[in-house]
Amino acid sequence: MRAQAHTLEGFAAAVILLSGVVFALQATAVTPLTASTSNQHIENQQAAVAEGTLAAAEANGTLAPTLLHWNATDGQFIGAGSNGVYTDGPSTAFGATLNRTFGADRIAFNVEVGYRTADGERARERIVNMGEPSDNAVAAERTVVLFDDDPVGDGSGTLGEVEDDPNRGFYAPDADPDGPLYGVMEVRIVTWRI
Repeated sequence: MRAQAHTLEGFAAAVILLSGVVFALQATAVTPLTASTSNQHIENQQAAVAEGTLAAAEANGTLAPTLLHWNATDGQFIGAGSNGVYTDGPSTAFGATLNRTFGADRIAFNVEVGYRTADGERARERIVNMGEPSDNAVAAERTVVLFDDDPVGDGSGTLGEVEDDPNRGFYAPDADPDGPLYGVMEVRIVTWRI
């Protein structure tokens, strides 16, 4: 009699345990976008590529000219769309690198530059806008220093000259009006798989 009670008790415990497992499996949805180690690996890879792209652009001198690729009269990046930003890489060497690096692998990217305003607040100017990043987006940042004697991309003069002309302008104000430094810019790339 005692053995039968233990068997029945074990069987009841197994049914309860199995019911709990079945309920737990039905309560969680596993989709292709569910985080996994493979998704994390892809995100890490994208972050490394974005960081490497920024580092290479800074090293070969193509990053600062992209920040300076500005039409001081129209108040937007040269060749940008009607909304003032690019929908793919800008028409610079850095833009070509972005398109070659990310476009072939169907990875979308946004590029923006951060700077300090005259009152010390943080502001951002978007350079490339490919849409709203997904939840799996990764970002990389690089700092670039601009000087008063750096030429603006439209050939209208240097940053210092454009800043002093009331009919023209640059998206970021001069952070050091009395010195040769114009500003410390933070370039940020956000990438995500399409």
